[in-house]
Amino acid sequence: MELNRRTVMAGAAAAAAGIAATTVGGGTAHATGGGNDRGTGPGKPVRTPFGTLADGTKVHRWSLANGGTRLKVLSYGGIVQSLEIPDRRGRHTNVSLGFGTLEEYVASSPYFGALIGRYGNRIGKGRFSLDGTAHQLSVNDGANSLHGGAQGFDKRVWDVEPFTEGSDVGLRLYYVSADGEMGYPGTLRTKVTYTLTRHGDWRVDYAATTDRATVVNLTSHVYWNLAGESSGSVNDHELSIAATRYTPVDAGLIPTGELARVGGTPFDFRSAKPVGRDLRVAHPQVLYGQGFDHNWVLDKGVTARPGPAATLRDPSSGRTLRIATNEPGLQFYSGNFLDGTLVGTGGRVYRQGDGLCLETQHFPDSPNRPSFPSTVLRPGETYRTTTVHSFDA
Repeated sequence: MELNRRTVMAGAAAAAAGIAATTVGGGTAHATGGGNDRGTGPGKPVRTPFGTLADGTKVHRWSLANGGTRLKVLSYGGIVQSLEIPDRRGRHTNVSLGFGTLEEYVASSPYFGALIGRYGNRIGKGRFSLDGTAHQLSVNDGANSLHGGAQGFDKRVWDVEPFTEGSDVGLRLYYVSADGEMGYPGTLRTKVTYTLTRHGDWRVDYAATTDRATVVNLTSHVYWNLAGESSGSVNDHELSIAATRYTPVDAGLIPTGELARVGGTPFDFRSAKPVGRDLRVAHPQVLYGQGFDHNWVLDKGVTARPGPAATLRDPSSGRTLRIATNEPGLQFYSGNFLDGTLVGTGGRVYRQGDGLCLETQHFPDSPNRPSFPSTVLRPGETYRTTTVHSFDA
């Protein structure tokens, strides 16, 4: 197998940083795998072609299964194309919004299922200063920089290495972001590990190193619909968030710096309630986001191990998603800007509220808010964070 230049550079640089990359463009294909019930051993990951980009780069889809959960991931953007879990009767359904073709992801995806970086969420006016040096980022959301800029990590082809270790199965994804890419300082060497456990949990471990001080905030942008990706609105889903505060925003959805109490507002999800209950309340913050598109300040703060963040339940199917993370924040986005122009993997149009996102993170615009938990990464340090998605019915 001939190694391309990017993979060679990634492997050498990552090895120096203790982040080993050993395969190229998805690694070695396996002939069998997938389709396990809960409690059974993992199958081997399977690689299949998924398309070719305009520059000739080939994109692959990896399929893996364990503990009753079935996952399909693209090397393009580290995208979760589908994630199937059983309902209370044992029937599997894809609960992640997405597309059926590579062309659709390239042309018009609102970050369906993607890995997000270098900086998840918004940075006001695409500007920040670090150690006395001003940096201008790619601006792609009005006056702001969103999810890493116009060509963020969601639009890059990642090198993928499959693994089966004990009762776990998964993928290691690697990407080297060059100094100055989208305006960010430092060469960032990133490794993201997707693991399916024997219990059917989907665990995401993020790691990164840099050769120059920079800012980092990685996350995943899955749109969830626990009734099934083509089943319609998630407004009847019941959501709880372990947070007594959130970060209000201005008209451009940039945090004001305040940490406001959720009590007595539509943002109070301390006890589970239907997602749609307060979507149409005439609250200024709801109007700004045309629904919910805000960061919740998790009560647990930054933790050494993943702690409780949110629980989402679909009463119709009985499916429940529990999210734990060591991050201090959670962005709840209620799918406000799905406008009926996109057709999903199930062949149906996605309309407003047909999916929602629960993105674990540091807070938006943190590089411009010294009072927020820091997102600065320096040479010699390793960025590490973990989010665990647990499912039952």
